[in-house]
Amino acid sequence: MPRTTTVECPGCPPLRALTFDTLGLIKVVEARDKQQGGVPKIVERWGNPDSSKSVMAVSMIDRQSQPLMAVARKNGQIEIMSPVNGDLQASISNGNGSELQSEENNIAGLHLFAKQNLEVASRSCTLLTCTTKGSASIRSIEVTDSTTESSCNDSSKTWNVCAGGNILCCKVDTSEKFALFGGKGVEVNVWDLDNCTKIWNAKSPPKNSLGIFTPTWFTSATFLRKDDHQKFVAGTNNHQVRLYDISAQRRHVLSFDFRETPIKALDVDIDGYSIYIGNGSGDMASIDIRTGKLLGCYIGKCSGSIRSIVRHPELPVIASCGLDSYLRIWDAKTRQLLSSVFLKQPLMHVLFDSSFVIEENPSGAVSLPSKEENMNIIREEAEASSLKRKKSYKNKENINGDERKKKSKRSEEGRKTRGNDGEEKIASKDKGSKSTSKKRNKSSKFEIPDEGL
Repeated sequence: MPRTTTVECPGCPPLRALTFDTLGLIKVVEARDKQQGGVPKIVERWGNPDSSKSVMAVSMIDRQSQPLMAVARKNGQIEIMSPVNGDLQASISNGNGSELQSEENNIAGLHLFAKQNLEVASRSCTLLTCTTKGSASIRSIEVTDSTTESSCNDSSKTWNVCAGGNILCCKVDTSEKFALFGGKGVEVNVWDLDNCTKIWNAKSPPKNSLGIFTPTWFTSATFLRKDDHQKFVAGTNNHQVRLYDISAQRRHVLSFDFRETPIKALDVDIDGYSIYIGNGSGDMASIDIRTGKLLGCYIGKCSGSIRSIVRHPELPVIASCGLDSYLRIWDAKTRQLLSSVFLKQPLMHVLFDSSFVIEENPSGAVSLPSKEENMNIIREEAEASSLKRKKSYKNKENINGDERKKKSKRSEEGRKTRGNDGEEKIASKDKGSKSTSKKRNKSSKFEIPDEGL
């Protein structure tokens, strides 16, 4: 049974993410209103399901104007798309021969150069690709609006980054002048992209206490800081995380184990020293790479291998996806699961669109009042309500005064009626007493005295 836990999801802030799966589908997930729960939903789906178009690597130029996205597929095709609407801008093949397009030589590394593509009017972009056999190339591609295959310029550079083994990870630093490569049987090495020369190569670790040598097998790597290409972190297949400093030594300066399954995904925080790692059993954690101390694991188990972890460049959230077909949004500070979306297909990569902004006043909608207008409205309503209360109080007082007057009149009338009734009763009593006295006097005339008898 998959290891899962049921947790309450408080919802995530407004964001936009793009997911890439094993069937070549690209799905756009958006979370818009946090007041309604902040639940992300699928708003768009690009492409048709095809296992031969499985996404192997992705890269995106995340900017406000004219953003671009490169997608490398299993069949050797590289597509340049718009991450806003999914329009295809260019499509090229990674090689002319069948050997370069075979499944054993897929594209392992892909990067779109953002700083070399500042001139949008030139309608071209620079792309770095690297296959699993170690064939790396930098070429300029003409961006067109048609779906036909685009052409490459003659100023392409091609070189080999390894003599043997398979390249599994490739990363370009922020300055876009250096790149690191590593893989199965390939120690991590750093190259100068301007001259296409190797400037540093790692040395394999020594044998352990039992005399056993662990073969080299790197699965993921990333640079630590934006302004420093000399420090980077790499994850291995034997559940190790290693920190390298090319200015200090050729071997790693720090190494620690995480659980018991291979490290599959790795990303660095914007602070430059906290990293996020995910392994093949669905475990995910954040670690302080300066000391190797575990900061904490993320609440809510994933039931499949994690294949991609991405930190949002602005919001304090991270996204993870994997073979369990779930996109999960986490809080980077509390490590709590904010929300999750089931996307049906096993996921390989996820990217954030940091330029996503919710339109407060879309076209055709009624403009909402500003904060000052809201405060004025609230004050006017409060004043109106106070006036209403005063008027109602006065009306109540008037009504109460009228009722009191009516009651006093009624009481006075009642008193008068009671007084008249009493006088009539007294008069009737006096009349009755007089009549009785007269009767008594009349009867006394006819009485015979006792003395005469």
